[in-house]
Amino acid sequence: MKTNSTLLILALVTSLVLPGFADEKDKLNGAKCLVAAKNPAKADKSVEYRGAKIYFCCENCPKAYEKDKAKFATKANHQLTLTGQAKQEKCPLSGEAVDKEQTVEISGVKVSFCCGNCKGKAEKAEGDAKLELAFADKAFDKGFKVEKKK
Repeated sequence: MKTNSTLLILALVTSLVLPGFADEKDKLNGAKCLVAAKNPAKADKSVEYRGAKIYFCCENCPKAYEKDKAKFATKANHQLTLTGQAKQEKCPLSGEAVDKEQTVEISGVKVSFCCGNCKGKAEKAEGDAKLELAFADKAFDKGFKVEKKK
């Protein structure tokens, strides 16, 4: 009887605690650390950025970020979008209204453009250049808006 009670309590605690962890992990949507890009970001390793949060893998990475914020701005802007804290409103290249048929996936984020010319530029770019095209500060400011915390 004692074993059954212990198992029941353990099951109850697990069902109450683990969903919280799953929610945090899901919220990050597979985001990687801004500094150590091969490592997954952790919800409890974050700093404020643009009125939202950016995530890291450990306590040391935020320190590296603080030393050279400009170096990580593009990846930080991308992460805001990947985690749903920023939403696209306009074309990141022109600042014009987007055409949903002119969309390119950039590192896990679907980015829409105003026209085939802007979409073409994104499709031709490779690697970090593609990320810069949509998420560098100037492009991010034209096309995206950080969602206000509730």
